[in-house]
Amino acid sequence: MENGGDGGGVPENANEHCPGTQSETAGKAEACAGCPNQQICATAPKGPDPDLLAIIERMNTVKHKILVLSGKGGVGKSTFSAQLSFALAEMDYQVGLLDIDICGPSIPKMLGLEGQGIHQSNLGWQPVYVESNLGVMSIGFMLPNQDDAVIWRGPRKNGLIKQFLKDVDWGDIDYLVVDAPPGTSDEHISIVQYLQIAGIDGAIIVTTPQQVSLIDVRKEINFCKKVGVPVLGVVENMSGLRQTISGLRFVKPSESGDIDATEWALNYIKDNAPELLSVVACSEIFDSSKGGAEKMCHEMGVPFLGKVPLIHSFARQLKREDHASLMRSVLQVLQLLKR
Repeated sequence: MENGGDGGGVPENANEHCPGTQSETAGKAEACAGCPNQQICATAPKGPDPDLLAIIERMNTVKHKILVLSGKGGVGKSTFSAQLSFALAEMDYQVGLLDIDICGPSIPKMLGLEGQGIHQSNLGWQPVYVESNLGVMSIGFMLPNQDDAVIWRGPRKNGLIKQFLKDVDWGDIDYLVVDAPPGTSDEHISIVQYLQIAGIDGAIIVTTPQQVSLIDVRKEINFCKKVGVPVLGVVENMSGLRQTISGLRFVKPSESGDIDATEWALNYIKDNAPELLSVVACSEIFDSSKGGAEKMCHEMGVPFLGKVPLIHSFARQLKREDHASLMRSVLQVLQLLKR
C-alpha cells in the first residue's frame, strides 16, 4: 500500500489518480472506473476499520501464511492445499488449513469432514481437527445441506473472509495454508489486503500443462506482482497419468460399444508375463510440447517447484507422501522463509 494523501491508503494495483480507500469518493470517482478494487472501495465503510486490529492480533499467533492460488478451476488446487497441509503436519509442524472458496468449498469433502460443524468458545471459532496438529476451517462446515448453493455478492463473501481471519482460534501454529478460489476476484483482493497487514509470506500457484490453464496462470502471477505478494513457486498438476498395469481397466471395442476385458487381460498377463503387473504405465494427458509450466516459469522469472502426475485411488494417496520429490521442493522453499 502507498499513502493516498487525505484519502488514505492506495492499493498497489489501483488506477492512476486513485482518491484513496478512505476517501468519501472511493470507488465512485471518475478515476475508479475499471479498477479491480472499485466495488470493495465503494461499499466499504470509511475511516479506520476496527476489525483490522483484531485480524493483526489473531494472526500474530501464526508464523507463516501461505496462499494457494490457481488461474482456473479444476486444476487440483484444493487437492494440493490438502497434500501440503498433511506434509507439513507429518513434519510435526502445527498447521491450519483455511478454505476461502466460498462458493465451492471442497476441503471438507476431501478430508472426510462432511457433517462437521463449527463450535464457538470464549476464544473464538474452533477449527475442525483432522489430525492433532492439523486444524481446518471452511464455509462447508456452516452449510446445513452440502448441496446448498452459496449465492453471495462480493461484500458478503469479504465479510466472511474477514470473520475467518479475526474469529478463528488457531492457537500458536507454524503454517496457515489458505486455499483460495480460482481467478482474481473480490476474495483474492480481500485476503491479500487483510493478510498483508499481518505479514503474508507468499503464494504457491497450481496449474496443469494445458495452454488454456497457463494463460490464466500468467494473469495470476501478474496479479501477485501487482499486489505485492511474493510468488513462492508454481506446481504443475495432472502432469501425465501414472498407473500400474494391475490397476488399469481394459476394454474391447465393438460395434455395440466397449466390452469390459479387464479380467481376461489381467489373467493373461498374470499367466504369461506376471512381472508386468507391477510396471507403471505413463501417458501424457495434455499437450506438453510447448514446455508447460516449467517454460512459463522461466519466462516470467518465478520458481518452478515440480510436477504432480495423476495417480489412481485419490482417497488413499491424499494422506500419503507419494509425491515426495515435489513435496520436498515445496517444503524446502517454505523452510527458507524467515522464521
